[in-house]
Amino acid sequence: MAALDLQNPPNCTTVLLLSGDHESHDSQLPDSGGWITFPFIAGALTGLTLAAGGWGANLIVYLIEEFNVKRIDAAQISNVVGGSSSLFPIVGAIAADCFFGSFSVIALSSCVSLLGVVLLALTTLDFLRPEECGLASTLCKNPSKLQFSVLYSGIALAVIGLGGSRFTLATMGADQFHKPSDQAVFFDWYFFSFYVSAVISNTVIVYVEDNVSWKLGFAITIAFNLIGLVIFLLGSRFYRRVKPQGSPFVDLARVFVAALRKRKVLISLDNEDYYCNHQHQGPVKTVTATAPTKSFRFLNRAALKTEGDTRFDGLIAKPWRVCTVEQVEDFKTLIRIFPLWSSSIFLGTPIGIQMSLTVLQALIMDCHLGPHFKIPAGSFLVISFISTAIAIPLIDRILFPSWKKLTRHSPTPIQRIGIGHILNALSMAVSAVVELRRRRVAHTRHLPVGSVTPMLGLWLFPQLVLVGVGEAFHFPGQVSLYYQEFPTSLRSTSTAMISLLIAIAFYLSTALIDLIRRTTTWLPEDLNDGRVDNVYWLMTGIGLINFFGFLVCAKMYKYKNTNEASTSNGVR
Repeated sequence: MAALDLQNPPNCTTVLLLSGDHESHDSQLPDSGGWITFPFIAGALTGLTLAAGGWGANLIVYLIEEFNVKRIDAAQISNVVGGSSSLFPIVGAIAADCFFGSFSVIALSSCVSLLGVVLLALTTLDFLRPEECGLASTLCKNPSKLQFSVLYSGIALAVIGLGGSRFTLATMGADQFHKPSDQAVFFDWYFFSFYVSAVISNTVIVYVEDNVSWKLGFAITIAFNLIGLVIFLLGSRFYRRVKPQGSPFVDLARVFVAALRKRKVLISLDNEDYYCNHQHQGPVKTVTATAPTKSFRFLNRAALKTEGDTRFDGLIAKPWRVCTVEQVEDFKTLIRIFPLWSSSIFLGTPIGIQMSLTVLQALIMDCHLGPHFKIPAGSFLVISFISTAIAIPLIDRILFPSWKKLTRHSPTPIQRIGIGHILNALSMAVSAVVELRRRRVAHTRHLPVGSVTPMLGLWLFPQLVLVGVGEAFHFPGQVSLYYQEFPTSLRSTSTAMISLLIAIAFYLSTALIDLIRRTTTWLPEDLNDGRVDNVYWLMTGIGLINFFGFLVCAKMYKYKNTNEASTSNGVR
């Protein structure tokens, strides 16, 4: 062991020079990255978000009115699409982190989404959609296999393209900056651009689709997708591109296997017995390794040096028997953050159910603003986007400075997420009260099947405002938390973790709606005969129970990057 000790530092807190790619060297250049890249990142995000909203926001209405799909089935399809569009960012993030880099993944994904939107536009042609329904719903003709094939192919490609670009853009944008404060400001404006774009797509494009033609609406969507792709490519000369360094998931697997293989080895209290060197090739970069922590001590065995684990020059001889302390600590970080991450699953599930049911409620409510203007049902959800877009700068410029003056500390990302939990549960309760009133009005008037309830759709606004303000707290808070706490090698994956949450939430919302339909009479085809209010009360209860679980997880969690947590409010 003496020879091995000569090859290692006296303890694991020494700053090591680790090798990296030339992009790390380039990051020190003043003309590489920085705020000059923001207009291109924001322009690409705006174009792609406008395109995504153009086909996604009004999907339920398109399926019902143009493809004769039943209302609840259309809501279920929309939830699956929403879940899939949130699941694919994980695939895109892994591809960016491990193989291709963010730039290549974003460019390719934008092309794929463009192809998908073109296919969706083709479904507006007469021979690629079913005939219109007659006066009675029983006369509706189902789409043919060809029509369904083109429709679902277009949706699938659009979803894949959207998934590969949205959150990878966030990571690539944050990679343009060194300081956490600059990254925080970037996230602020990134989400502001995202929500403003969502507002425009959910109003202007949806209005064109509902009141002018679906053909024109999809043509506008194609144009915005193309514009976003072109803007992104125009900024290629300014981007700082962090090249992938291989799969970090292999390193995580090595930690587990090495700890398992050394399960009978006694844990040492001497830091010199742990392997701290890091193998890499290429120009050097500075990284600080840490001593093994006491939490999850059984994993420390993975970094414990035993005979034959290293070569005479100090490098690893058996990579599946010994790992670096840094790799072990990265694995511990993921374990510690998992309970917090999982507690947010049931933060998104009620939102997914609310989104689908709100559109269905709007279809049977009076959506007029004055005698000549009617709000499209698919545009009601834009209220939550507007609320978020307005709330983000207000929170950043008014609420958080006031918070800091009173407490002398900026709110942490976890505190932001907690406030989002509360507002989300409150939104579900308001939704239940509004639906109860709508149902009573419908029953008092003895309305026939499919009739519009004489109650203004404006009653749906308060619940959407609450959920939108809640998103302004928890959504940026989660992205900021994962970005600062995840291992550096998983930066793209970290920002996509919120997307994975949304995906699971959408799939769970679909499963819950299906379970409710099978076991209760709350969700019939005619909502006037159902009990949608009970669904919302159920979501309120789930949200409150989940909030208390979140509080337990938050109390137990300790920040890895303590300084960043205390000096940044998550999204400044």
